[in-house]
Amino acid sequence: MNHQLLMTLDVIVAPPQKIGLVPHGTRATAPITSGTFEGPRLRGTVLPGGGDWTLLRADGVLELDLRLTLQTDDGALIHMTSFGLRHGPQDVIAALGRGETVDPSRYYFRTAPRFETSAPQYAFLNRLLAIALGDRRARGPIYSIFEIL
Repeated sequence: MNHQLLMTLDVIVAPPQKIGLVPHGTRATAPITSGTFEGPRLRGTVLPGGGDWTLLRADGVLELDLRLTLQTDDGALIHMTSFGLRHGPQDVIAALGRGETVDPSRYYFRTAPRFETSAPQYAFLNRLLAIALGDRRARGPIYSIFEIL
């Protein structure tokens, strides 16, 4: 499968709103406060107001439902959604929970971003599929997002 780097997305996350045990697992919402993105064809900032709705399932898998608004350096707005999964050995997940930096090869963190924009110069985003590799850091995740060619 051919792919190329679309962008690196660095998201800053506020402390989570812990909703607690719900019928399908443990739910939390992490508000997104800011961030940056940069790639060969676009760069800019993450606007505040997005969030990551997470569900920790009984099998230890964390489902991630990320929703953001990206603003490019030339002022265009891009709506981004991404569904993903994160899991790994218990000691690694515990270290992430303590805010420690862990080599991302030690756990599984993958998402499937989708984009919508009305800006003609970024209309290519409306027509592509992408996969992201995540790296969880104390202040928020860093996603390496690859366009599938």
